[in-house]
Amino acid sequence: MKGQEVNSTPVPAFLILGFPELNGYKLPFFSIILVMYSITICENLLILLLVSTSQRLQSPMYFFLGHLALSDIVQISNIVPKMLDVIIREGSTIPYSGCMTQFYLYGVSVGAECYLLTAMSYDRYLAICKPLHYISIMSVKLRYGLIFSSWVLGFMMVLITLVLVCHLDFCGPYIINHFFCDLAPLLELSCSDTTAVSIDIIVHSFFIVLLPFVCIIITYVYIFITIFGISSTSGRQKTFSTCSSHLLVVSTYYGSILIIYMVPSRGHSLTVKKFISLMYIVLTPFLNPLIYSLRNNEIQSSVVVCLMVCRKRRLL
Repeated sequence: MKGQEVNSTPVPAFLILGFPELNGYKLPFFSIILVMYSITICENLLILLLVSTSQRLQSPMYFFLGHLALSDIVQISNIVPKMLDVIIREGSTIPYSGCMTQFYLYGVSVGAECYLLTAMSYDRYLAICKPLHYISIMSVKLRYGLIFSSWVLGFMMVLITLVLVCHLDFCGPYIINHFFCDLAPLLELSCSDTTAVSIDIIVHSFFIVLLPFVCIIITYVYIFITIFGISSTSGRQKTFSTCSSHLLVVSTYYGSILIIYMVPSRGHSLTVKKFISLMYIVLTPFLNPLIYSLRNNEIQSSVVVCLMVCRKRRLL
């Protein structure tokens, strides 16, 4: 029992159940996830390529966008390949070390993405609310500092949680009723005291999710005040269009995360939480490049130029 001394042996592996309710539709479900995963990787690699090579995309906003694409690649590549194996096999085992690695990289990508979205909101705040000082404030040093801080905080803060989880005892059955090694199902399998981990979750949820979300809300309050202060309708629309893509991505990402924590974990809601998790783990990285490219003429132009260069080289 939790809170008591237990004699546990090292965990050989966990069995990930995935989506038992969809086993009868595993082939179409597998195909959909595989296609979305392939497209997502191509989309985000294209964003990285464009941001690193195109002269049109050298502003801080695209610099942050490139790292957001990198975060999406880490997140989806960490979870989806194993999830596809789970779907096609109707359940699959994962070694203890592999499970802990998957949990850690998932936490890192979530933390880094939350901080990156916050940095992007600050960039939009400076561009709209302080346009005359934008270049001097958003210097190369500051943008690299924001990127470095986002990744380092993601790696370091989740490392504390990983250490605490690795010290837990798991006495079986080693069955994870999810499609990846998430923290909640791991805690349910533990037969030791999880109080320290629960406290750590509360603290880290504040610093990784809630605090960045509050900062984003505050920056957009100032952005909307500035936009509504513009006299012309066309000016308001043009200014709003510069941050609408980021706002849509933030709404999708944080909306999914907040719903996960608001939906109770008992009963049939577990299936609901799986599909909500699927939305922000698979669907959000799939949509992010589309949202930015469809609403951004500079990215569209860079894609056209890239295609023309590739075609010219092929002809030569």
